[in-house]
Amino acid sequence: MPRRPLPPWLGHALRAQRAPVPWPAVLRGALAAGPLLLAGVLAGSPSSGVLLALGAMLAGVNDRPGPRLAALTRLGGPALAGGAGMIVGTALSPFAGEGGGVGYGVVIVAAFAVLGLLGGAVSAVGPVASAAGTQVLVTVAVGAGMPLPEPGWQRALLFVGGAAWLIALRVALPSPAARTGKPTGRRPGRGLGYLYDGERVAVAAVYEAVAQLIEAAGRTDSRNRRAALTAALDQAQDALRGGRGGGAATRKLRAQYAAALPLAEAATALAWTGKTVPGRAAEGPRRLAAAVRTGSPVGPLPAPARRDAGLRALDEALLRAAEVFDGGRAPAQPRHRNSPRTVLRRAAGPGGREYGLRVGLSFGASAAVAQALHPLHWYWLPATAVFLVKPDLGPLASRVLCRAAGTVAGAAAFAGLAALLPRPAGLVALVALCGALIPVATRHFAAQTAVVTVLVLSLVMVGGEPQASAGRITETLLACAIVLVAGHLPGPGAHRGGGVRVRVAAAREAAHAYVRYVLSEDSGRPQDRARRWALRREAYRTLAQARAAVDLAAAELPVVARHSDGARRVTVVLERLVDTTTACAVQVDDTGSVPPQCAQRIGGLLAELAA
Repeated sequence: MPRRPLPPWLGHALRAQRAPVPWPAVLRGALAAGPLLLAGVLAGSPSSGVLLALGAMLAGVNDRPGPRLAALTRLGGPALAGGAGMIVGTALSPFAGEGGGVGYGVVIVAAFAVLGLLGGAVSAVGPVASAAGTQVLVTVAVGAGMPLPEPGWQRALLFVGGAAWLIALRVALPSPAARTGKPTGRRPGRGLGYLYDGERVAVAAVYEAVAQLIEAAGRTDSRNRRAALTAALDQAQDALRGGRGGGAATRKLRAQYAAALPLAEAATALAWTGKTVPGRAAEGPRRLAAAVRTGSPVGPLPAPARRDAGLRALDEALLRAAEVFDGGRAPAQPRHRNSPRTVLRRAAGPGGREYGLRVGLSFGASAAVAQALHPLHWYWLPATAVFLVKPDLGPLASRVLCRAAGTVAGAAAFAGLAALLPRPAGLVALVALCGALIPVATRHFAAQTAVVTVLVLSLVMVGGEPQASAGRITETLLACAIVLVAGHLPGPGAHRGGGVRVRVAAAREAAHAYVRYVLSEDSGRPQDRARRWALRREAYRTLAQARAAVDLAAAELPVVARHSDGARRVTVVLERLVDTTTACAVQVDDTGSVPPQCAQRIGGLLAELAA
């Protein structure tokens, strides 16, 4: 009998990411929370060590592979938000617990609901804002409920100090070797160029993805290769946006990234035709990738045949890239900046409003249940709910299952270890071990939950409180139930499919803007190509985000997944529209006018999209 496939929501919970062990992150984790906790214990202030270790732990959860200097923003921004949350939570602490009475409990619930609404809305702005919004709510709960002798300002300084220690390790420790096997660290005469290893790897990945897309032209996997190129461009764009410095290394990498944009356009046009391309056409981008990784000269590049518009565009893009790599001027590219108005618009938009309401409801309801039940660690309930409600951790049902399973496993493991290990030395060693395991455990939410559970229970015990494994399980299960209910309640965005429809609408708008520009009579002018490349980047970027949102929604429970019916078909049509428009843009450069067949195909796709 053939096996019936698992439901998507259950299958997602059982899948784990596959990736090499991030040894540098493992080393940073081992040197972060554990040593900081030990320093506090040796100084006679275990509570200070707990706050330092807590800041390092939350920073470690956000520590992902990527550029070094971007970590200053990616990790530092959420850490500062967490410090502010610690101050706010400490100010709310007199209203919490059993001594305040019913009226004081109402103040806590109302404050948590409002803060959850604001934190959730801000989380819709972007990845860094999402981490900051989550961290500020977690520290509000910890500051309000965790019994610590330090005043609010001192708690905030200690928390931020723990995160700053991990960030310092992120910047100072050497990085692994590049794919070529040659070291990417400090070289004689390069100054602080080693700080830009992550950016170099990201830009080199763009050229490698261009080469792979060219090789895939005319094959069935060309669509996947084009999606991989989009992902590489997105990662490089984010990496260079994170490095705000204006040094020579940054300017060079930005110029090399800009030189890859016309290559990406030409490769996409070649894949769109469905015809195979001579093998030597991919050698040029691959040599450019090696030059970015190693910093060595490019050398002679093999020129592709110029038998059609796509190959001619590829040849011209290679020539321009060679000039840039030899120290010439890079193609102009517009700067990508999030103005305060843009940030506010995203936070107040449909996605921000809906997510803010979900977070506010979950955060406030969990605080209300905790205030009613008066558990010893009541702040665990709202802090757990904040993590569970985050959609970037997977579908809701998958998150709940993984959180419950991970908490039970972690609490059981800690109960056994706590009975055997000496105190506090054994618990400090356990914190150091868990800090090292977090970068590996992020491959699966249940594994990450188990490791974090052991770490948190260790911190609580070092802080002078009794063993609390049973309470951790109970409050986690309550938070799971609250978030499940809040996540499936009808809301203002439910009839539109929530965040899926918001993402699809953004992708549709970006695609239309790109089509209008390419079909306009001025788009073929050289001075306007930077604008065209920027519009193309935005179209593919928003399309990738829409596809990710559709895939996420498809793995939800049927009651939620049905709201996104038809969205996948829209993204497929949008993808064909943007690919066709890219091929049309290359034809415009080659002939100076829009070919009738391209205009006809674009018109047909627009009609299909409208239908």
